[in-house]
Amino acid sequence: MKLLAPAKINLSLDIVGRRSDGYHLLRMVMQSISLYDTVSLTKTGSGPLKVCCNKPDIPCGDENTVMRAARAFWSETGIAAESGLLFQVDKNIPAQSGLGGGSTDAAAALKLLNCWFGAGLSEAQLCQIGLSVGADVPFCLRGGTALAEGIGEKLQPVFPLPHCWIVVCRPTEGCSTGKVYSSFDACGLSPKLYTDGLLKALCSGKIREIGRHLGNSFEVSCPFGNIVKIREKMISCDSLGACMTGSGSAVYGLFDDREKALQCCEKLSGKYPFAVLCEPVSSKQQESGGVGCQPQ
Repeated sequence: MKLLAPAKINLSLDIVGRRSDGYHLLRMVMQSISLYDTVSLTKTGSGPLKVCCNKPDIPCGDENTVMRAARAFWSETGIAAESGLLFQVDKNIPAQSGLGGGSTDAAAALKLLNCWFGAGLSEAQLCQIGLSVGADVPFCLRGGTALAEGIGEKLQPVFPLPHCWIVVCRPTEGCSTGKVYSSFDACGLSPKLYTDGLLKALCSGKIREIGRHLGNSFEVSCPFGNIVKIREKMISCDSLGACMTGSGSAVYGLFDDREKALQCCEKLSGKYPFAVLCEPVSSKQQESGGVGCQPQ
């Protein structure tokens, strides 16, 4: 079996508080996009579960999110782990980019295991298991456009992002999530809040209005000057709005004109190692249309 695992971007990201255990409280709007990893599950013979990846720099041991998701699935369901299973992860989503690559791979693994073992778990049950792997996994299980609160686990659907073209660019440098949070705390600033304005813009259904309300509280703490340069280049290419996603370091821009988006992508790809043209993915598209559980 195999699944396409879509990346995500943050249309907004507000830091609104901190829990007693040190976790930051967030309020943000997340969006699935048509940049995919592929996660496959096969039977290879005998022995313990293995995870393989086409990228040699991705660890495939106990720290891998797919491995953690599988172990959480078996622990929570009481289903005995089958011997000889292999997860193959073919990555297109760059690491340390704020695009949710590890989380979406874990979400795909949970869906595949649910199908493979005929467990019949609901989406809510899968989300509960996924939360033990990472705060973004529940969103990656549901997809589409959603308001996320708490540490990211409290989700509710919102008006979808209208069709548009999305240019995503990642500079050479990645961003460590832990370091970005620490830098934010060290700034001692009261962050500007973007989510309420973004939600109103989504209600309007106007992509230009949405572009004007993109925003990310982490941008003040991420130290890479290339993030600013990429955003400025996107704006100079007539992007309707540009913003860093998650804790970085990828930046995206929204366009209502495909040719302008292509031209922007070409200019960025000549200077930075990763630049792609994407579209929004709805939750319905994620459930069908090639992003579902399919036999190989």
